[in-house]
Amino acid sequence: MNCEDIFKTYAVELKKTEERLAEIFKSNVFLLPMIGRHIAGSGGKRLRPLFLLLSAGICGYKGDKKNLLAAIIEAIHTASLLHDDVIDGADTRRGKPAANALWGNQVVILVGDFLYSNALKLAVLQKNQKIMEALSEATTKMTEGEILQLSKIGDPDITTDEYYEIISAKTGVLISAACKIGAILGGANSKKEAALAAYGMKIGIAFQLADDILDYVAQQKNLGKKLGKDLEEGKITMPMIRLLKNASKSEVQEIKSIIKEQKKGAKKLQRIIELFEKYNAIGESLCIAQALVDEAKKELRAFPSSKQKRDLLLMADYAMQRQH
Repeated sequence: MNCEDIFKTYAVELKKTEERLAEIFKSNVFLLPMIGRHIAGSGGKRLRPLFLLLSAGICGYKGDKKNLLAAIIEAIHTASLLHDDVIDGADTRRGKPAANALWGNQVVILVGDFLYSNALKLAVLQKNQKIMEALSEATTKMTEGEILQLSKIGDPDITTDEYYEIISAKTGVLISAACKIGAILGGANSKKEAALAAYGMKIGIAFQLADDILDYVAQQKNLGKKLGKDLEEGKITMPMIRLLKNASKSEVQEIKSIIKEQKKGAKKLQRIIELFEKYNAIGESLCIAQALVDEAKKELRAFPSSKQKRDLLLMADYAMQRQH
């Protein structure tokens, strides 16, 4: 069994989640459901909902609340993507026109705000304080992470700790919250709840690390965005951090000069890729991501063998297997 089989196995549950997500977009303001349909048609694996469903399952939960909460998690994720695309000035999302390119920045920012507020309103109606705490903490940290990332744009002196803080907030906290909420739904004890939250955090960081690596090595048709976009936008990610650590003094100065240029161009990107190969920056970054995946798997030792445990272990490997 592989990761694609897991998505197929949970296709019915994910379809229910998709239906609940469409309900979160419901409004008398016609643009909201219209943009919702556009986003739903843009693809995306619905990873975060799947992690919540698997986490609820490993803790023995069999009720219906999991689908709504999985949709709430995905709505929060979607809201963050809408805001990200405005901040980044993105034209495409997964190879299709980004919502802001079709409806403009002002509308899309407000749609993102609507998603955040409507998702949290629905969460409040569940009358579960622990779930609300997990969601509110995640959304707060996500915003803090975006602000920190903006403050570090074009900064070649960013530290590894600052980078981890950014990607933990960008991807780790919401996947961690999804796993934790699954544990809460299943009435897991504090040890198992903490284990699933830690698993989700480490997997989330590994997924973001893998995305940052793919930005420099994936085929554009698979990536769904322009190769080297992080460099173009001045985002300093793990491959660049490793390169700056290992390159010679003259090369470091050259790299910093490229980072600070307004328009990098294909030749500059090619030069960076050549230096990545020279100093094995991509290989080192992949090793760091794999180590996180291995650590995440160890968190599941708190659980006995089960189908859901097997699936969570397989989903950990998915971070390192993707092409997009």
